[in-house]
Amino acid sequence: MRYTLLIYTNEADRPQWGTPEGDAEAKGYNDFHGEVTQRGVFRAGEPLQRVADATSVRVRNGDAQISDGPAVQSSEQLGGWYLLECDDLDQALELAAKIPGASYGTIEVRPVLELSS
Repeated sequence: MRYTLLIYTNEADRPQWGTPEGDAEAKGYNDFHGEVTQRGVFRAGEPLQRVADATSVRVRNGDAQISDGPAVQSSEQLGGWYLLECDDLDQALELAAKIPGASYGTIEVRPVLELSS
């Protein structure tokens, strides 16, 4: 079954790139990517630009309403995602716990709704 692992962190808590902490986190993500690739469960994944670069679109009464920023104001922001093909939820949860952002944020694990074609 496919699972999407959504990485939510507070951007203010993220280690800055180019610092020892940021370099350690980058290595952690590289190690995680290596593990899920080696285990054959990696299907896709991407980091996202910061929430300040987000634009939200809502259509109300046929009119598109466009606003700067995320769709939902929250103390944690969606910073990236992985799509994994796991044997079961237990495996998806085990891997989610290895994502570096889990140490200071939240990893939301959601099964993909498989639609018949």
